[in-house]
Amino acid sequence: MTQRRSRPMTDRYAAIGNPIAHSRSPRIHALFAQHVGHAIEYGLILGEPGHFREAVDRFRAAGGRGLNVTVPFKLEAFEIASERTERATQAGAVNTLAFDGARVIGDNTDGAGLVRDIVHNRGFAIAGKRVLLMGAGGAARGVVLPLLDERPASLAIANRTVDKARALAQRFATDAIGVRGGGYDTFASERFDLVINATSASLARQLPPLPAHAFAPGALAYDMVYGDAARRFLAHALALGASAAVDGLGMLVEQAAESFWLWRGVRPPTAPVLERLRADLAAAAG
Repeated sequence: MTQRRSRPMTDRYAAIGNPIAHSRSPRIHALFAQHVGHAIEYGLILGEPGHFREAVDRFRAAGGRGLNVTVPFKLEAFEIASERTERATQAGAVNTLAFDGARVIGDNTDGAGLVRDIVHNRGFAIAGKRVLLMGAGGAARGVVLPLLDERPASLAIANRTVDKARALAQRFATDAIGVRGGGYDTFASERFDLVINATSASLARQLPPLPAHAFAPGALAYDMVYGDAARRFLAHALALGASAAVDGLGMLVEQAAESFWLWRGVRPPTAPVLERLRADLAAAAG
């Protein structure tokens, strides 16, 4: 007779990626759990390319309840999900997995985290605004639908590879909102109220070719990268006329809160967690 594996006393979660050691997810979810009075364990898994499914299966077999998924495994997570939310389906990528018996639920919380940080934390209404999204890769794809749900006046998608920007715009085309894709020069004569950097340029300490007159009066610049990596872009945006420039630490916390809600059925407070992380970064800097 096969002995049934007993469920662990404390629910287990983890983040999986490669690299993963830098992840702040354990800190974030520990703070969430503390604030709502839940007992959880949260670890890190260094995934091996080509062996993602095996790592997920091992984690589930050991009693794991959910995973945050980061690069380079979001597409593989999409494939192994037996059920997907609409935003995961539209993004074509999954960054959160929840395990419920035989069900593997895939979600993409990136766009919701971005929008919540901009609208609720920053008090910047996207509705009726002209938005420029720089980049057409996975990071950009994951945020288009939540941005459109906020009913901006228009959404322009700029990318060095023009065909990728046009394809992404076509995928999300809507009669109600003008969604256009092109190269950076396509939008050189236009001004925008919200400019979002979804490229990998900041990670390489480089700048995307942002048009010199991209910012309308009162415009917000937002880099999806956070901390030191975002500083150059944020300073550049302010020099070009942005009224405010913020990094993506709030997005990181808000998208994690979406994952926590999916797993636990409770939405944790994010303001005190974001404050603690800002303090951590300041202490680390010096």
